Amino acid sequence: AIVLSGPGGADVLELKDVSKPDVQPHLVLVHVRAAGVNRPDISIRSGKYPGVNTSAGMILGLEIAGDIEVVGDNVKRWKVGDKICALIKEGGYAEYALVDERHCISIPEGWDYVEAASLPETVFTVWHNVFQKARLQKGETFLVHGGSSGIGVTAIQLARAIGAKPYATAGSDDKCRACEKLGAEKCFNYKTQDFEKELKDEGVDVILDMVGGDYIAKNIRILRPDGRLQFINAMAGSKAEFDVKDVMVRRLTISGSTLRARPDEFKAELAADVEKHVWPLIAQGLFKPVIFRTLTLEEAAQAHKLMEESGHIGKIMLRL
Repeated sequence: AIVLSGPGGADVLELKDVSKPDVQPHLVLVHVRAAGVNRPDISIRSGKYPGVNTSAGMILGLEIAGDIEVVGDNVKRWKVGDKICALIKEGGYAEYALVDERHCISIPEGWDYVEAASLPETVFTVWHNVFQKARLQKGETFLVHGGSSGIGVTAIQLARAIGAKPYATAGSDDKCRACEKLGAEKCFNYKTQDFEKELKDEGVDVILDMVGGDYIAKNIRILRPDGRLQFINAMAGSKAEFDVKDVMVRRLTISGSTLRARPDEFKAELAADVEKHVWPLIAQGLFKPVIFRTLTLEEAAQAHKLMEESGHIGKIMLRL
């Protein structure tokens, strides 16, 4: 497993032998074949994730795919040998991981372990924020910042699949073209274009923001009446000034969420909703994996540096 020696840079990720976890009645033990690397992993490793006390001995990793090796006594749905992907609270960067049986979903037909492991964290996050909370509907206009990130490529594809009109922002022309190929109506290079100027005439119904900072006021200004702004991060800063009366007059909804700390019951309900609504879209070919690079477990530190450089389009994955 890759174990933290404490909070810090990528060099705190160390490969160590750890004991195989003991199975509890409602859990399954998964032989992990692939794990996703996600932005919250960087925040937790750095000691900057809200509500998490980063400490030596922690094993990062929020999403995995693999084979069920042991099932707990109370497990009903799964059996030994089943191939699943799952959202987990931590422990993905390891050969074995314990998972609540309700947080597992069967690997989509025709998908390999790496592709399947790229799904849970981003799909669960996007489905909850964009579709459950912000209630994006067919025919509405949608904007996602960080369009070439794992979250971004997921949000663009799902919005397009349900008949919404997605826009995106990204940091290079190449990233923008990639977003447009995935279904974005238009992607704006934030280094050369101002998304507020580009979208102010049309307006936007739903915005998913991971940037924050000066984007916050811009987002609010381009929202249509009854528009919804959803935060999942604030990489450029978490404080902003805006006019509450403007929010009132246009009946705007501003919300946000983090997924890791939510209770198991919530995640179980979310997994069931994702399986019901997103897995059929995958089966229809309306959602495809976007894998930027796959590294070995031993290269976890390199994977973190790659993510921090922000040159990627899609997901960075670890293969075990």
